[in-house]
Amino acid sequence: MLEINGIIQEIIYKNEDNGYTIAVLESDDDVLTVVGNMPLVSDGENISVEGSFIVHKTYGEQFKVESYKLVAPSTESGVIKYLSSGLLPGVGEKTAEKIVNVFGTEALDIIQYNPERLSEVEGIGKKKIEKIADSFVEQRELKEVVMYLQNFDINPNLGMKIYKKYGSETIAKINQNPYRLSEEVYGIGFGLTDKIAQNMGIAKDSSYRIKAGIVYALNKSGIDGHTYLPEEELLARAAEILRIDRELIEQGIMDLAVSQKIQIEVFDGIRAVYSMIHYNAETGVSKRIVELSQSEIAPLDVDIEEEIERLEVENGMEFAKNQKKAIRESISNGVLVVTGGPGTGKTTTINSIIDIFEENKLEVILAAPTGRAAKRMSEATGREASTIHRLLEYTFGDDTIGMYFGKDDGAPIEADVIIVDEVSMVDIILMNSLLKAITPGTRLIIVGDTDQLPSVGPGNVLKDIIESKIIPVVKLDEIFRQAKESMIIVNAHRINSGEKPYLNQKGKDFFLIRESDPESIVETVLELAKYRLPKFNGYDSMRDIQVLSCSKKGDVGVNILNKKLQQVLNPPKHYKPEKKVGEALYRAGDKIMQIKNNYNTKWKRVSQGRVIGEGEGVFNGDLGYIVSMDMEEGELLVVFDDDREVVYKFNQLDEIRHAYATTVHKSQGSEFPVVIMPIYWGPPMLLTRNLLYTGITRAKEMVVLVGMEKYLDYMIGNDKITERYSGLKKRLERIYDYIVR
Repeated sequence: MLEINGIIQEIIYKNEDNGYTIAVLESDDDVLTVVGNMPLVSDGENISVEGSFIVHKTYGEQFKVESYKLVAPSTESGVIKYLSSGLLPGVGEKTAEKIVNVFGTEALDIIQYNPERLSEVEGIGKKKIEKIADSFVEQRELKEVVMYLQNFDINPNLGMKIYKKYGSETIAKINQNPYRLSEEVYGIGFGLTDKIAQNMGIAKDSSYRIKAGIVYALNKSGIDGHTYLPEEELLARAAEILRIDRELIEQGIMDLAVSQKIQIEVFDGIRAVYSMIHYNAETGVSKRIVELSQSEIAPLDVDIEEEIERLEVENGMEFAKNQKKAIRESISNGVLVVTGGPGTGKTTTINSIIDIFEENKLEVILAAPTGRAAKRMSEATGREASTIHRLLEYTFGDDTIGMYFGKDDGAPIEADVIIVDEVSMVDIILMNSLLKAITPGTRLIIVGDTDQLPSVGPGNVLKDIIESKIIPVVKLDEIFRQAKESMIIVNAHRINSGEKPYLNQKGKDFFLIRESDPESIVETVLELAKYRLPKFNGYDSMRDIQVLSCSKKGDVGVNILNKKLQQVLNPPKHYKPEKKVGEALYRAGDKIMQIKNNYNTKWKRVSQGRVIGEGEGVFNGDLGYIVSMDMEEGELLVVFDDDREVVYKFNQLDEIRHAYATTVHKSQGSEFPVVIMPIYWGPPMLLTRNLLYTGITRAKEMVVLVGMEKYLDYMIGNDKITERYSGLKKRLERIYDYIVR
């Protein structure tokens, strides 16, 4: 093999996923095209490549790289080119020239080992020195880690994720126990971890491997919504993953149970195996619910019937029977569930309950699981509502690994009444954290619609609480006259009852445009969003209209729809900067969604050039728009629809996705003026009644379904909800029997 040293003059092509790169390399003797797997190489970088010359039938002679390593540039011009290549934020060509004018070819050593000396360069202050030094060290470490991980077939994107998690300790931690990756790094499954371990020579029957496979099977079941797995099912899942004898897996389960890494319980003769996080959450919720429901609450010196009459007069309406019941029960009980579909008066009922409590000088706090749901609650009640996370004062520890809540049983929420909306979205872990922070004697009112999709996270919290029958539940089931004018509400209830919706009635708000093939469906969706709906009622294509699909993949899935909608709603322009990340191309003006909770991302609110508010936390499901990109700093600015400004570094863009279209699951807790929903073939587990119901009830003013009526009929008839293994109902009944009965 030949070895050639040189400077990268230009990156012609780079695949961000696998690191395959085509570049122009200038050596002392020649300028040549080099091709091969070279993740993270940049313009201006000095490298040493090993490989051989090949002749491409189209592009002629190229140097095929088999391996490469970074080499510090040895000339002043090389150092300037390297420093100004975009690797270091805030260092352009002029700043690079100033640094080299002072330190010459020793500039890189100065930055790495004595960065404080950069103060000798005119125009570089303390903050900028810290920024340059930190970025330089991080880039060096990152490249070393990514190149090391390539030996185990880990692509650069995953390599960067692993480095984000472990930093300078990455290589040491992986060498110690590679199976930790599947538990600790988002996006790395057991399969890839196992492959790395096999490459390192770890045996298939290693106890590390067996225990990691069992824990992986349990954690994966949590993603499917389960809080536990029956032991037989866990054995089957683990055997499929590990491909070893059942006896070894049984022993692994016992070893994990003995070391309290998992918990085994018996329900109705079935051995249920829990991960500890789900076990602790489920037992915590069950104990606290019973405790709160049985605690003494301060009586209100009010005549409830007089209060109900007063509210009816003030609002010029008459409460339905169950609305009155909900008001009465909220006064006399420590915990109450209020449930019901759209148009049944949930908002009026909750507002009336709040009114009575506030009239009696009680402090009422409102919360919801997502930012958008909290915003809706604020608009409906005219009072401030926060996310559950913000209410619990989320924060990070010094190690920035785990998220902690400032509010818990040692520092509870100070309130007389706590009302939580959209509880169908709340999983067992978040519910446990919330209940721990509520003092016995505080009234808790849980509001939600069990006919919507269950929480994305594990558990069946709202459904289990209702079915346990240990606390009062009031179901609002009467549709009010004004609500009957909306076909969205009427059809939501019809669909929920298994009946076909009323379609395309003149002057109404619920339509089906019949199209029989995916190309026509997509084309019609684009036409509606870009032209027909804005022309029909002045709707803003970006802000008023939301496309919802049943799935990410497929011919009418979110992935395809987002690409097509971006082309028509935010086409490329010379003045719009762009950044490609994997298969995604982000452009100034794009509509995006945060796809995972990031509790320490900083945001600020700006009005007329002044900062009027600051905070931390961007959450899964938050919608926003890319307003600008700074290619030199390697960052972009997103403004979320509650006016929070957030700066994302380019290496953080795995936290966002385009949101011209999104899945129904991701839309939970949100409302939009108009919803467009393609209706076409998909997996039966997605084409369900409650998914259709959830999708159409996201719309306030109009629903437009586009597709095939036979699949609409199929969804209405498919009322099978995938069973979730959850022990909350049984635990609630057990504890209630023990304490109360």
